[in-house]
Amino acid sequence: MKTDLHELDARRAALQAGGGADKIARQHQLGKLSARERLALLFDADSFVEFGLWVRHRCRELEGRELPGDGVVTGKGEINGRPAFAFSQDFTVGGGALGSLHAAKIVECLRTALKCGIPVVGFNDGGGARIQEGVEALSGYGQVFYHNTLLSGVVPQVSIIAGPCAGGAAYSPALTDFIIMLEGTAHMFIAGPEVIKAATGESITEEALGGALAHAATAGNIHFIARDEQEAVGLVKALLSYLPLNNLESPPDTPFAEPVVDNAELDDLLPGDSRQAYDVREVIVRLVDADSFFEVQRDFAPNMVIGFARLGGVVVGVVANNPAFLAGAIDINAADKSSRFIRTCNVFNVPIVTLVDVPGFLPGVAQEHGGIIRHGAKMLFTYSASTVPKLTVILRKAYGGAYLAMCSRDMGADSVLAWPTAEIAVMGPEGAARVLYKKEIEQAADKAAAIARRVEEYRRQHANPFRAAEAFHLDDIIRPSWTRRLLIERLGILRAKRDIRPQKKHGNLPL
Repeated sequence: MKTDLHELDARRAALQAGGGADKIARQHQLGKLSARERLALLFDADSFVEFGLWVRHRCRELEGRELPGDGVVTGKGEINGRPAFAFSQDFTVGGGALGSLHAAKIVECLRTALKCGIPVVGFNDGGGARIQEGVEALSGYGQVFYHNTLLSGVVPQVSIIAGPCAGGAAYSPALTDFIIMLEGTAHMFIAGPEVIKAATGESITEEALGGALAHAATAGNIHFIARDEQEAVGLVKALLSYLPLNNLESPPDTPFAEPVVDNAELDDLLPGDSRQAYDVREVIVRLVDADSFFEVQRDFAPNMVIGFARLGGVVVGVVANNPAFLAGAIDINAADKSSRFIRTCNVFNVPIVTLVDVPGFLPGVAQEHGGIIRHGAKMLFTYSASTVPKLTVILRKAYGGAYLAMCSRDMGADSVLAWPTAEIAVMGPEGAARVLYKKEIEQAADKAAAIARRVEEYRRQHANPFRAAEAFHLDDIIRPSWTRRLLIERLGILRAKRDIRPQKKHGNLPL
């Protein structure tokens, strides 16, 4: 019997059309691409291979209704020449709602990525669980969550929120490593405005409740905001360029043949007054390779700056206090933000560079009752548990427990450098003088002069890097202009680092 290839081609074309031209046009009117257009944008030309095109739903309540591919497109391709798996929910097919076979396709994508050691990118644009399938749809989500967890720490997982992502659907992206959300066209929440109004009487718009800015700046649930889908895909490509394919590989370093030149601008970059603010990004961009700093979660907890960069072509993760916000103090959000990033760097073999200018943990009743002790402990835990090379530079203030939380030598730093402006002490000179010389100050005729004298004395004797260097808590006190060169030198040595740890399932992180 002769095979009818024309019929095969026609059936394939019908399935690949998704919900049809009219529904795709509706997507475009909303400023959204179709599921397949997204994958075409993500993958290199002609590299995408689809899996599960012929899958058909098994829901009796939907008998007679066609849902091409069961509302999701899955497959593998190449991103800038490197392999990746991806799935893209198709809103034009049943609103992109997840049914049992929809979930099975995503699970197979995740499972195969795990076997092959290849990253996964997911486009989320769906109406949540398919109501007609009841518990089968819920079971499908459970399987997706389970496999997200299996992949965690093995291969990078990146989620793009490209449309609605409500209820249980929001938890799959939350289990991945990075989330990119589209501004204006995407919304993510557990309970929508109608549910909230019915339960509490409070009225709120979808954008205010679960728009990109709310998740980026307030909730801290996402890592990047994209203005459109082209920018979102650009962020995925940039992000994956800093990450290995899996946890058994090193990050993709780039050849670097340029001579390492000391940057004299760093010698005079910090303000003369240690109480004056500055933006630590001005330090970072002068330390790392040109145009290589890729900031993560810029809108959340701006008192802590995190991101990827390259030093002499080697991928590093940067964690830095930012005195431009809250004087660089560590609050609950900053602790959570940095802790998650430290763990991400560790599982993907990315060395960590920590820049310290911290006056302490943020004081206040709200912070104490919000659990700053528990949240701050996450930083102590994650730095201590990390086995990648860890390099620390103390720029200015390094006070109290926050000094330890920013990866001091005692917390596992492999190399600690300090600028001559460093102030390493149990607390700031002003606070210390008032405690140590309280009685003397109270009895002084000129209290201001007495405080100033004792503050200067404390600063000279304790709040400087020399005492710490004498006790071997520092490797060296350096000119700021030398920092880049010395970090690159130490990084070259530490790339061969081996850290032996006690055998155990895992530590018990204070969540």
